[in-house]
Amino acid sequence: MQDTPHEILRGVFGYDAFRGQQADVVEHVVAGHDALVLMPTGGGKSLCYQIPALARYGTGIVVSPLIALMQDQVEALEQVGVAAAYLNSSLEAGRAAEVEARLLAGELDLLYVAPERLLTGRFLALLDRIAIALFAIDEAHCVSQWGHDFRPEYRSLNILHERWPEVPRIALTATADPPTQREIAERLDLVEARHFVSSFDRPNIRYRVVQKASARRQLLGFLEDHRGEAGIVYCLSRRKVEETAQLLREQGYHALAYHAGLDSGVRAANQRRFLQDEGVVVVATIAFGMGIDKPDVRFVAHMDLPKSLEGYYQETGRAGRDGQPAQAWLCYGLSDVVLLKQMIESGDAGEDRKRVERGKLDALLGYCESTGCRRQTLLAAFGETYPQPCGNCDNCLDPPETWDATVAAQKALSCVYRSGQRFGATHLIDVLRGADTERIRQFGHDRLSTYGIGEDLDANQWRSVFRQLVAAGCLSVDAEGHGALHLTEAARPVLRGETTLSLRRDIVRTRDRSRAARVDSGPRLDPADTAVFERLRALRGRLAKEQNVPAYVIFHDATLRAIAFSRPARLSELAGIDGVGSSKLQRYGQAVLDALVEPDPS
Repeated sequence: MQDTPHEILRGVFGYDAFRGQQADVVEHVVAGHDALVLMPTGGGKSLCYQIPALARYGTGIVVSPLIALMQDQVEALEQVGVAAAYLNSSLEAGRAAEVEARLLAGELDLLYVAPERLLTGRFLALLDRIAIALFAIDEAHCVSQWGHDFRPEYRSLNILHERWPEVPRIALTATADPPTQREIAERLDLVEARHFVSSFDRPNIRYRVVQKASARRQLLGFLEDHRGEAGIVYCLSRRKVEETAQLLREQGYHALAYHAGLDSGVRAANQRRFLQDEGVVVVATIAFGMGIDKPDVRFVAHMDLPKSLEGYYQETGRAGRDGQPAQAWLCYGLSDVVLLKQMIESGDAGEDRKRVERGKLDALLGYCESTGCRRQTLLAAFGETYPQPCGNCDNCLDPPETWDATVAAQKALSCVYRSGQRFGATHLIDVLRGADTERIRQFGHDRLSTYGIGEDLDANQWRSVFRQLVAAGCLSVDAEGHGALHLTEAARPVLRGETTLSLRRDIVRTRDRSRAARVDSGPRLDPADTAVFERLRALRGRLAKEQNVPAYVIFHDATLRAIAFSRPARLSELAGIDGVGSSKLQRYGQAVLDALVEPDPS
């Protein structure tokens, strides 16, 4: 007789109770039904298919898009005594054959496989020869052709239902707005499946958006309060990744670069160091991150504007998976908008795809320029209503000032019109402020009626006006005209004085000392407990290095804090702490108890 889900939760994974909707999902899938699960990053999605795979007869087949994600999950499962393996291109032929032999012999509880391999005739025939407990489709948003992580192979995974209609399927994602949710259900034949949708809120993450002035200096100011902490800094280009990583190393940070232009061995080594070492900062393009399961990432910083709110949510969601306070910091300016619009228009996608991408960028601009609660705006993009201001974002903690910018907007829009709608913000600001430049003289713009009428605002203030006029839809960026600004229909009532315009007043800070509010995810440690916690961390680090695995797959910080606080004296007491299952108790229990004993001062 198979163990019950709760017995597996306690005995294998070391937890007394399910969280949120986990219990309902597990019960539903164990009973043989299909499910579509939407949970935020860190919400415990993996247990929703791992426990049913252990509770049902046969092997659970997990479709996963990334090699690093598979390896990470398998290492964590092996630590708790679960027979798990993966099949992907990183394995040599002999090793892959060993895994297949274990699969055919019924020795595997869970097998992770890339969609490309799963869909081969050879592998499908292999699956015909085994008992399948379930199919889990992880990162299910990869099926969406409009999404930022589109994987064409995911669209063929409906074959699983056609070929094995009696095997339950569970699709899981942390990133899907309502249209993407519908697309997942349709493409994977999960329209009849029960949908489990949890709140997308990550209450421990503090969101902050700053206007780009001196981005490198602003980044260093933000990071000053995060020395020694693990984090991710996202940049749009490979060159900027390399330059930023070098800057951080010069400032004493343990910073590594990650982008698609690096040798695959270097990329793998840098990702491994990020996962295994303490306090590593990875500077990366969006090539880095999906499936990163490191729980103690304390910050995610964006040096450039992401491409969509979905992408931003997923990237920031890599912070604070342990439930402890974390920060999401975004630095952006009008140049980011120009560059992203150029990337959209110059891409090979069809007009339908470009229209969707423009809409996603506009929604992100609305988030950046919002004067209301960031969390309310962000969650609304996922179809969720957040009932009241969150109190944990920059706009809630430091409400922005607004000002009547109607006259300034009229001056800016008139300048765009009178200069022929052929120039970008930098030149237009020079005209408005009456600058004496060769370019102004070349085009005769010193003779325009708008020349010098904006001397009352400095260049930074005018940059803010133009940026917000683009975000408000009064100006559009000509992606093929080197960022030239054009008037839109929305500009007409502003120019005519038929409407007023209120804009936010930017305050440029090069130092941001706003620490994230503490989220109660465990006991508070006094100095003596903290010393014990550090001894436990040192033990965990040694064990991790011996096995060449990330420290968190042995014990999470939350488990170590609970041990340091309760000071168990016997193995039976240690077994009652969350995160200490039977396998870990057997492997590490005595070493943990020994570490709790105060060292002899002599």
